[in-house]
Amino acid sequence: MPAAFLRPVSLEDAPAVTALLNEIDVLEIGRPETDQHTVEADLKRPGTDLAHDSWVAVEDGRPVAYGLLWNDSGGEHVDIDHYVLPDHQPAGLRLLAAMEARALATARAGGAGHAVVHLHLNAVPTTDTALLTARGWRTVRRHHVLHRPLDPARDHAPEPPPGVRLRACATEADRVRVHELHQASFAEHFGFRPRGYRQWLDAVDAERLDWSLVWIAGTDETGDAGFLLARDDREAMGWIRNVGVLREARGRGLGGLLLRHAFARFAARGRDTVGLGVDTANATGAPRLYGRHGMTLHYAVDTWETVLT
Repeated sequence: MPAAFLRPVSLEDAPAVTALLNEIDVLEIGRPETDQHTVEADLKRPGTDLAHDSWVAVEDGRPVAYGLLWNDSGGEHVDIDHYVLPDHQPAGLRLLAAMEARALATARAGGAGHAVVHLHLNAVPTTDTALLTARGWRTVRRHHVLHRPLDPARDHAPEPPPGVRLRACATEADRVRVHELHQASFAEHFGFRPRGYRQWLDAVDAERLDWSLVWIAGTDETGDAGFLLARDDREAMGWIRNVGVLREARGRGLGGLLLRHAFARFAARGRDTVGLGVDTANATGAPRLYGRHGMTLHYAVDTWETVLT
């Protein structure tokens, strides 16, 4: 078999890349769950130079491996996506080596002497993880993707208790407030890196976001203290991207109120499933909160890390 041809990705490749990722989805989780608009949003990520930060390995005219790199930190912290079909590990290895070299170069360009690189993979991936460990990669965290069935006859919008309020994100000022709540409530989370308002808007793909699915919760005592950001543009399920509550307001039921409100809204829209991702080592109690509200494991994702010098 001839060696794979490695080249940068263009926006015109989005349909083929989506097909590759869905083929991998079927192998890893049993069904396709990648939407083309998500691939396109990744390829349009500000600061990503597709000529140098993207790769696709092509064999016999079809993609067999794909990678994307971004450096939001501007320094040592670099993130990559890496996907490969199980029978094409040599192509995946060549792609990984190219990504490592680029990761170190971008970190050095930002003034760092080394690169700390993170990669998220399904816990049972199509990638041969022995190739990763042989190159010095190790797992440092596990996340769970949870899901929950929805039923409009059961999932009704909750009534906030006295002294608690819930409102939709309806204005630019509300969006700014959600950004502030996100930055404050996620500051202690693994892998968190501060983002300015405009950078955060890019990260949440604000141009495609339905802001009626973003809510702010608060109390008379604390003021605005929690938020939930959801989106309804995934074919597989409704998706809750972030739920955050300020440390001083936790334990007052704001997270549960926001969750139940989102469940009701998705059910009213005709969705039969809702999902989200959570760090299994989250210190805020989020995994227990989600479990109490009927969310169960869909699949697990490991964060792999390497330090390049």
